[in-house]
Amino acid sequence: MQIQVYYEDTDSTGLVYHANYLKFCERARSVVFFKAGCTPQNNQGGFVVKDLQADFIAPALLGDCLQVSTQILELKKASLSLQQEIFRQGQKLFDLQIKLAFIDLTHKKPAPIPQNFLEILHGF
Repeated sequence: MQIQVYYEDTDSTGLVYHANYLKFCERARSVVFFKAGCTPQNNQGGFVVKDLQADFIAPALLGDCLQVSTQILELKKASLSLQQEIFRQGQKLFDLQIKLAFIDLTHKKPAPIPQNFLEILHGF
């Protein structure tokens, strides 16, 4: 997925603010669901972040066109682990390993990922 860096994404130095790399990755995950005609949540539940490790390798700048790639590292009954990377013209700027859990919204506890979501996740 491509993302253009806007002024609002940067700090006073023109560099992308650190939290926005996480937002860019979240956006890329959401787009897969939007393209399938739904959102990454339903009446049963939604995904929450359980754990993440981020590596800030090089800064993104105002005006950059970034590419966010996502791949599944592990898919379990109620959780999945992903690696997401952000590139600018082939140069890796950011690396994220993230574990997401599917949570039942009513009981506030882990629940199996719905089958239609599993099918969408294979779009990564």
